[in-house]
Amino acid sequence: MEIRSTTDKDLDVFVDTLHAAFGRFPETPAEGGGGVWWAALEMDRNLFAMTADGRPVGTAGAYSFELTLPGDIPVPAAGVTAVGVLPSHRRRGVLSAMMRHQLTELRARGEFLSVLLASEALIYRRFGYGPATYTQRLTVPRHQGALALPRVRTTAGAPATASDGGTVEVLRRAECGEILEEVYDRYRRAQPGALSRPHRWWALGAGQPPVSSAPRHVAVHRDACGVPDGYAGYAVDAGTLTVDETIATDDAVFTALARFVLEHDLVTQVVFQHVPPEHPLRWQLADLRAGEVSGVTDWLWVRLLDVPRALTARGWSMDGELVLDVDDPFLGEHGRYLLTARDGKADCVPTDREPDLSLDMSDLGSVYLGGTAPSTLIRAGHIRAHRPGAATLADALFRAERPPHCLHWF
Repeated sequence: MEIRSTTDKDLDVFVDTLHAAFGRFPETPAEGGGGVWWAALEMDRNLFAMTADGRPVGTAGAYSFELTLPGDIPVPAAGVTAVGVLPSHRRRGVLSAMMRHQLTELRARGEFLSVLLASEALIYRRFGYGPATYTQRLTVPRHQGALALPRVRTTAGAPATASDGGTVEVLRRAECGEILEEVYDRYRRAQPGALSRPHRWWALGAGQPPVSSAPRHVAVHRDACGVPDGYAGYAVDAGTLTVDETIATDDAVFTALARFVLEHDLVTQVVFQHVPPEHPLRWQLADLRAGEVSGVTDWLWVRLLDVPRALTARGWSMDGELVLDVDDPFLGEHGRYLLTARDGKADCVPTDREPDLSLDMSDLGSVYLGGTAPSTLIRAGHIRAHRPGAATLADALFRAERPPHCLHWF
């Protein structure tokens, strides 16, 4: 078996092979080649697994993203995607060979972080990825959607005026692409765990709504000066208003957008997709029980490719020292590091000191963004603490100022 890089000429075969791995057929692209999720594939970053007679039986790809770390620090990150093996060639080491080849290539590019969305939770831990952000759905019956906050004023013929002094108006997706792109970019730079959406994604309509050009209404929030600072893309079907995503630069803007959709006429319920687990919206409902949480799941998985670079790249909210004994069984590597956080920054160097914590690479990926407490993984038997107080210190050190959250689908 050979693992080789792809070129633009391989796009059709790559897409066909990937779909065949999942028993599906590609949808028909819109005129001009846009409007499908694979329109933004970077073919110079993709891989084929080939049989001896030159037939592709596996695929793996990567996007060039920025990931916002704690401390509002955007850094490059490879977004692993399009991973699949034909059913006829599973259980033969094809996937492991591709993942090992890919990790080697990412390191050769100088990248120190890799992220993905896991189709199955059992697959990617063995390759060193750990779940690092989480998301959930919140469903609110329309008749129980009142918020225990000042109401939105409306003026005939004008956008609704929100209680924060801003306004909300409804536009169609096709009318506000530039607004969505600009607002999302401001949001993701201040949200740990968020990924960038390169311009070409928006231009090509690659991905899920509202990035795709699928028909959607968009509630756009503008501040008191008329500057867009939030949006909620939604559609109504059979009495259910589903919000694809709500992007807001602060909590007040999110509240204004939530109130707007909750007061929509002729719907029976409002479903908010991708709400952070600790979001205050449920507490803002006059009836706390009105918000039904469902679909709680992991979202962004993280893998460190260079432990010292990754740990010194993020911000730290308190001072302290930890010795981390990190095992990477997939790549056959092992390292012990002294992490020293001071004044929001950190040093991380190899050490021979006795460890405070022993953990594998997937567990380090889970705690890296601050969305999973080290003590949780200690209690679960994943991480081993070697001294009293190590868990408490690790929790305090890795905690982010805001819980990490990722909305982007890739």
